[in-house]
Amino acid sequence: MPTLVASSFGFSLAQDPAPTAPVIDDATSELDVTIVTSSPATASSQTIRPATVSRPVEIDVYDTIEPEVITGGAAETFALPGSGYFVTSQEIREFNYTNPNRVFARVPGVYVREEDGSGLFPNLSIRGVDGTRNEKITVMEDGILQAPAPYSAPSAYYSPNIARMAGVEVLKGSSQIAYGPNTTGGVVNFLSTPIPESEQFYLRSTFGSNSTWQVHSHYGDSVESEAGTFGYLAELYYKASDGFRSIEPGLGIPGSSDSGYALIEPMIKLSWEPNSVVDQKFEFKYGYSEIDADESYLGLTDADFMADPYRRYAGSFLDNITSEQHRTYLKYSVSPTEDLDLRIAGYYNQFERDWFKIRNVNGSALHTVLGPGGSPADLRTLKGLAPGNLGYRHNARSYESYGAQFSGDFRFETGEIDHSLQVGVRQHEDNIRLFQENTDVVLAGRGLLPAVVDRGPGSGGNSYQESTATAVWIKDDIEVGRLTVTPGVRYESVDLHFTTFAPDATNTVTAVGNGDIDWFVSGVGLNYEIDEAHSIFGGVHEGIAIPGPTDSLAIPGVLPEESLGYELGLRHRSDNFNAELVGFLTDFSQIISTSAGLGLTGVPVTNAGTAEVHGVEALVSFDPLQGNDVRMPVFLSATWTSATLDQALVAGGGENIYGDGTGGPGIPGAEIPYVPEWKLAAGVGLETDVWGLELAATYVSDTFGTALNSPVPVTSSRQGEVDGGMIIDLGAFYRLNETTKLIGGVHNLFEEVMITSRIPEGARVNAPREFYIGFEMIWEPRPFSSGGNSVVSN
Repeated sequence: MPTLVASSFGFSLAQDPAPTAPVIDDATSELDVTIVTSSPATASSQTIRPATVSRPVEIDVYDTIEPEVITGGAAETFALPGSGYFVTSQEIREFNYTNPNRVFARVPGVYVREEDGSGLFPNLSIRGVDGTRNEKITVMEDGILQAPAPYSAPSAYYSPNIARMAGVEVLKGSSQIAYGPNTTGGVVNFLSTPIPESEQFYLRSTFGSNSTWQVHSHYGDSVESEAGTFGYLAELYYKASDGFRSIEPGLGIPGSSDSGYALIEPMIKLSWEPNSVVDQKFEFKYGYSEIDADESYLGLTDADFMADPYRRYAGSFLDNITSEQHRTYLKYSVSPTEDLDLRIAGYYNQFERDWFKIRNVNGSALHTVLGPGGSPADLRTLKGLAPGNLGYRHNARSYESYGAQFSGDFRFETGEIDHSLQVGVRQHEDNIRLFQENTDVVLAGRGLLPAVVDRGPGSGGNSYQESTATAVWIKDDIEVGRLTVTPGVRYESVDLHFTTFAPDATNTVTAVGNGDIDWFVSGVGLNYEIDEAHSIFGGVHEGIAIPGPTDSLAIPGVLPEESLGYELGLRHRSDNFNAELVGFLTDFSQIISTSAGLGLTGVPVTNAGTAEVHGVEALVSFDPLQGNDVRMPVFLSATWTSATLDQALVAGGGENIYGDGTGGPGIPGAEIPYVPEWKLAAGVGLETDVWGLELAATYVSDTFGTALNSPVPVTSSRQGEVDGGMIIDLGAFYRLNETTKLIGGVHNLFEEVMITSRIPEGARVNAPREFYIGFEMIWEPRPFSSGGNSVVSN
């Protein structure tokens, strides 16, 4: 039974450990759904067969990263047979960005939805897909899948921390056929710090508003011997903040100005390159992430947001998430000949989290309480002003993701035609064990501590899901003169399994499902180099987003969501000017939802939804002062998007925002929620070798919170308009000597205040104006090759 514990950090619950998960049988080739009513002897069953241009101003040393760079690096985006973008380390560090949403805000075609204001839980949408928890895109780190369970539960409560990255790659078009499983949106590949080719020590530390302290440090070297080259890297990242929201006091609740978090991430890398006849390399990585955040799903009513957007209701005083993630891989690469490269990797990732958070007030859903028709009495209880019951839940889940993947690249000629034939195979398994507990926190009179009533382990959900997937892909870069055509095909087969248990600690099985699903997707991209400065690219590609085992098996007939995407673009590249213009069109079909237009309201979800997203993306970067002692890097990016749902739905999207967010219908032809019509970014800097000043602005237009497309909430706080606006950031540095420079800046310089999200539960605000100051130091005792993996550029 949990115990309410008071400490200098506020109140917390001490929780008994959950019982061990039961052993789950392997999946079979059919769907076997068994509903257990009282005992196995009385069970009934049925069997169902389921149907970019990068900044030209400064070449970032991270661009030389060798392993698992899927775009080829910033310099190679010019030749991609589809649209892509390479985020350099300079773009991350020049404004001291730790929030990935601020980085992706300047990438054309990538839309962000702020949730916590600090970027702990990013929600990325690429070209109009549902951005909730990144579940419709493929997220990788160093070419390895990173969602906690990419097939069984792709919603990412863990995402790689952009602040420790050497770079990030984004694929949006036909060049993504080699990656999956979810490709209706695109691919984001985070690149961790590489092992340097010579001894190097790096330290960056900043302190700023809300007692936010950040430290990033690593040390590594590559040591040559007669037997080969041994490389190593040790890295540590730490960040802590008090947060920018204040928890209000209430009945027995003292209130707190601390709504912050702490994050720690150590990592080690080891490599070995034997002195042998052929080029070969072994690399091992282990990384760990731990988060402890007093973060909440709870937002505000519109009226309270207008009065004080940085407040948090007293009823969320116990909200807290703790999580741990382990990531490990062992890679081997070899080039037996000049024309053949082979790569193999084994990986294991493990993730656990427990988000203890408020979920209802006196039995009423939070988004209803915060809506216009909510009970005033419930709202007073939520604010801690009146006695009542706060329904909490331990959202405790554990995930595993592991497998092995192989890829090869064979270059050959057939007459006048050059080929680069690439093949890949991946065997992957993942699972999610959900074992949740409901807890009631009862507010009594003034001066009395809240009482805690435990509803028992498993009372908030008790289930297991598992997926075993085999993926095979092949594509060929066919080069004829200046034209490169890249056809490709991908096949995946997934065995699915789920088990649900009674909502208690007995782990009594109540339902079992086994089945399989498979699919092909294909695509073709092209790139034509008109001359050394101009290229045309385009393509057509199929995409897919798969449902988890429970949705796929427990609901007969539910199929993967599908998309068909088209794009056509033009690139320009020169010494001082880079530009890209691309038009895109994506048709989405079989969106997992319930159709109001077909009279299916209230029935289980189906593949009822279709949508169309089209738009234009533009990107420009140049330096009008290049060649002078003072540099002036300039960048501009713009995205115009039209995104509509073809028919009225009552379900689909995160928190059913493709309907009205409450189980009611949206409107036919609704604008897709959280996909802005306009997304703009611009920046300019003044730099010398000694000092620098950078200014960046990002703008998004207003969107809607649900497919009801109402400008104000009607029955739920999830409804209404989501604010657009402009945020301006300022960054500066001053070099003290060859190894050390001072850094400082301001985020949200003019303190723009916006409702950035209405989900999960109510209006939520972006971060306020935040200052920071610190230093960055690089120590390199030996000269290093400019073509090697120097880890940072000072």
